[in-house]
Amino acid sequence: MFDSGVGGLSVLMEVRDLMPDADLFYVADRVRAPYGTRTLTEVEAISREVAGWLIDRGATCLVVACNTASAAALDSLRATHPGIPIVGMEPAVKPAAGLTRSRTVAVFATAATFQGRLFESVLTRFADGVEVLTRACPEWVQLVEEGIVSGGQADRVVRKVVEPVVGAGADVIVLACTHFSFLKPVIESVSGLEVIDPAVAVAAQTARVAPDTSGEGRLQLAASGDTIEFSRLARSLAAIEAEVIPFAP
Repeated sequence: MFDSGVGGLSVLMEVRDLMPDADLFYVADRVRAPYGTRTLTEVEAISREVAGWLIDRGATCLVVACNTASAAALDSLRATHPGIPIVGMEPAVKPAAGLTRSRTVAVFATAATFQGRLFESVLTRFADGVEVLTRACPEWVQLVEEGIVSGGQADRVVRKVVEPVVGAGADVIVLACTHFSFLKPVIESVSGLEVIDPAVAVAAQTARVAPDTSGEGRLQLAASGDTIEFSRLARSLAAIEAEVIPFAP
């Protein structure tokens, strides 16, 4: 599994719950974070590199635990590694369209996620007759990377984006960045709306397609940049205690 930082830990937690015996390896590419402000071409090249690093170390199933990387590289990764199941993040517009009564939903993501063909395809397939309000929230990514997921600062930053879409009639919110899962309680409190977090569905898909979910339940973490800081964030955000080894892109 990989992400640009701590966001994908939200998916990792769900995968561990469903597959407690599976051996999991997670990479946080924090030196090149955030992916969401880069071009899709850059993110595709980065994703291919990280995926190759994991596969070289024995990965038999790959989870792209990042919406931006999924938008940029999912098709390319599947073409390059046809023998390995690859699970990506898709904005949960389909369930949102089924839940909305106002026929207006809000999707919060990074700017790069909205630029990819994947998001356009999701809208074409599932958003017929539904107005989709899109908002890029790079400051939310920064909050989570700093471990700020509650309190006054988190409330202010989230409220600034959420209140306008509620005022515009949205009655369902889709989180299309794995970092935002850690802000879900704040988003729910500020909005009072149904908030869809795709981490559970992605974990379920991973359990379905993984060729082998048996193992010793080992968890390995790797990070580019400050491994001590990443270890601290993994403990505080996800209650994960594991050695963090360097990932050198």
